[in-house]
Amino acid sequence: MIPVSIVIVTKNEEANIEAALDSVKDAAEIVVIDSFSSDRTVEICRKYTDKVFRKEWEGYARQKQAAVDLAADPWVFILDADERFTPELKAEIINAIEENRHDGFYVPRKNFFMGRWIRHGGWSPDYTLRLFRKNAGRVEDREVHEKVVVNGSVSYLKNPLVHYTYNSVSDYLKRLDSYSTLAAKELKKTGVTPNALDFLIRPPFTFIKMFFFRLGFLDGRYGLVLAVLYSYYTFLKYAKTWELK
Repeated sequence: MIPVSIVIVTKNEEANIEAALDSVKDAAEIVVIDSFSSDRTVEICRKYTDKVFRKEWEGYARQKQAAVDLAADPWVFILDADERFTPELKAEIINAIEENRHDGFYVPRKNFFMGRWIRHGGWSPDYTLRLFRKNAGRVEDREVHEKVVVNGSVSYLKNPLVHYTYNSVSDYLKRLDSYSTLAAKELKKTGVTPNALDFLIRPPFTFIKMFFFRLGFLDGRYGLVLAVLYSYYTFLKYAKTWELK
């Protein structure tokens, strides 16, 4: 058994959720907060746990923190519907908790785009803090790119969490509008006021950083497409911040 509470937030994730849940079916507990899905997400979740709750969407950070608050185990792991545990990661988590030396752990993610493992462009290793003691960690309240903040000792795991991110360019573009809007709101909250240089310099610099500095070109056309998409995201983020201002 994995001695953790797995917490997941969902909305219309029937295409992903079963594989995610099946990868952690031997966890001590699984807690799901669903934002009133209109597909079979809740039905699938109830095959794996009786702790499925419904809650109106309040943003990624607040939704995930609500799920953490419902966890009964001293250790919590935040899992997304498009992520999967591996046997190696399970074994490392069990060992790390038994050693009892730290209060939180960053986990590397093995990210896939259009079915291909992306090894460069800043996508690998992609460390994110997901495993932590419930009484020592909290999800920082941000509009987007939320993260867990731990009051205590933090270390790193070696075995990756498998992440099947965007399945296609269309999938990326569908989510682009929402993510860029949330990012703009976060920038506005921090007092950023975009100017012409932000529109002219930041998007191409994002491309150059991903494709050249972070060796995205070694991923071939996949790396090229991702660098272009992320530069477009950067432009939209600052354009929407300007619009909000």
